Formats: sequence, structure tokens, C-alpha cells
Amino acid sequence: MANGGPVQHGYPHLETVRAAITALYRRLSRDTVQTFSTSVAPADVAFCDTDDLHLGAQRVAREMVRHFRLPDARLVVCFREMTHAANVELTAGPEYFVELNDRFRTHRRDIGAALAHEVAHVYLHRLDLSFPTTAENEILTDTVTAYLGAGWLLLDAYREDGVSSQKLGYLTPEEFGYVLAKRALLLGEDPSVWFTSPQAYTAYAEGMTRARRDEQQPPLTAAGWAGRRRYAHDRRHTSGVRPTAPYAFASDGAGQLRVSFPCPTCHQRIRVPVRGRVRARCGLCRTVLECDT
Repeated sequence: MANGGPVQHGYPHLETVRAAITALYRRLSRDTVQTFSTSVAPADVAFCDTDDLHLGAQRVAREMVRHFRLPDARLVVCFREMTHAANVELTAGPEYFVELNDRFRTHRRDIGAALAHEVAHVYLHRLDLSFPTTAENEILTDTVTAYLGAGWLLLDAYREDGVSSQKLGYLTPEEFGYVLAKRALLLGEDPSVWFTSPQAYTAYAEGMTRARRDEQQPPLTAAGWAGRRRYAHDRRHTSGVRPTAPYAFASDGAGQLRVSFPCPTCHQRIRVPVRGRVRARCGLCRTVLECDT
């Protein structure tokens, strides 16, 4: 939890974020992802200063449990002095103990954001979905929280001015914006109507620009002129393709040239023959892609 210190910006965790989206689809399937088509509503996690602190926190925790379809999970929420925003003890359940930073006693409107991340930890624990390191697991948790409809709260908790700053979660604001934009492009839900933080709007707009760029990479037909020209050059000189290029060429056993590239929805790599206009369907998320190979 950044509190008055510098907030990191940009996309330092982008590859891990994309890997997290792929892992989520592999574990859940597109049909299950789409059951999370409605985000947590602001009214359901609203918390005013006149609410009883502990009863209100339990109410918000129950809402997060409901959103993540964990009907048999019970969260016990308490507050204490700590460095991080929150912590959850992952056990066999069904009871889980969540500790929130004492700061939330007076910053109650962000309790929903903190609990969204912690309940997502419980959700992933029950799915048995994890990454090798603690740092990667936190990126996975933030990504899943945002992609499944609760993470807009984490971005909205980002506030920064000339004298102070606050950010919850491990993704940068722009990375949160990117994941929320990927969700919006898939499900048609615009989370920006719920933002109360001006900085959240900016980060979401930046993330949307980056997310749309995923849909405009060759060999997709939506690629721009410059990208198409570079792709045509690389297709003629396959040994000289840039290491940073999103696509790669290889010959199959019959000598047919094929190109592989990431699906703009789930980022699993797709492999198709190089033969002009083709329509490809991602085997993981079932997105149909128009390509010019």
C-alpha cells in the first residue's frame, strides 16, 4: 500500500498480467468467465462514516464472497497496525481470518477494495491456481480481481496529488486500467462510470489504449499500415524477425510456413498457416480472429 510515497507507473508487470489472464481462462473456461459479466456494484460496498466499523466490514466481506461464488466461505475481519493494506490466512476453510490495516478505520470507502483483493486470494486458493513466486501470485490476484469484476475498486482507490498519494494492490494504475479495459472489451461493461478518483479515469484511458493495441497487431487484419508493412518484410525474411515482435514464423513438417501470435483476448498463442486471409478461432477463449497472414 503506497501511502504518501511515490506511485509506480507504466507496465513493468505486463507479461505476468497477460500470463495471469491466460491461466485464468485455462482454469475456468470462457463460459465461466462470462458468468462474472456484472461487476460489484458501488451501492453494495458503500461504507459511510456513520456505519458501525466491524458490522460494515463484515457486510462488505459477505458481498465479496457472494460475488466470487463462495457461498460456504465465512470471513472474520479485524483491524490492526501493519505495513500492508490487508492480509488473509489461507486455510482449508470454511472460515478465513482477514486483517485490515488500521488506516481503514478512517478511510472506510476503500475497505471494499482491500477486501476484493483478499477474497480473490481465497477464490484462487480454492481453485488451486497459483504462480511460482509470492510477487507473481500477487500480480495474479490483482489481475483476477480486476478481470472478474471487483478490481475497479482497487483502481478507484488510487489517489495522488501534490502532497499525498494512495494506491492499493500490486499492479500499477495503468496495469489496472489495462486489465479493466480487457474486461470491458470482452463484456461491454464500462467501469469508469463508477470512478470517484480523477486519477482512475486517466489510468483507465491509458490502459484502454494499450488493450486496443493488442487487437491491432499483425497478422490481425485490424493492424495499421506500418505494422502490416513490417509484417510483410518479416514474412520475406523470417530469420530476421525482431525478438520483440508479437509474431513468430516457423515451418511445419511439410514445409508449410506458419505464424504464431498471441490471442488478443486471452493471450494464448495461436498458430495458423501463412496463406493470406484466414479466420482463426482461439482454442482457449473461442475468440474468432480475422487474420491476413
